[in-house]
Amino acid sequence: MEIWINPACSKCRTAVATLDEAGTTYTQRRYLDEPPTVAELEELLGRLGLEPWDVARTGDAAAKEAGLRALAKDAASRGAWIETLVAHPRLIQRPIITLDDGTAVIARDPETLARVVEQAGG
Repeated sequence: MEIWINPACSKCRTAVATLDEAGTTYTQRRYLDEPPTVAELEELLGRLGLEPWDVARTGDAAAKEAGLRALAKDAASRGAWIETLVAHPRLIQRPIITLDDGTAVIARDPETLARVVEQAGG
């Protein structure tokens, strides 16, 4: 199991604390320090079953500056969304947990975290 975090994010800190309290074994990836590649983001989206616009923080001012808000949410613009998220990883929702069963979740709420801990056997 791997968790993509931004240590400055309160939801990330909560997720890490929840995993630690449960004794769950995981690897941390500080994705701002080690941004995903296009291939990694594509794989993650497949694991999540989502499109890039579903994991984008479009409300951030940086999304407008990066041109993200101007992109259509369609197949023709999908590559541009992914390239923009790779270039500006701060715009990716967090925390994201990749699970050993090949799935992944955006763990922003206590219920999702509880399911992750249960699945991990914690």
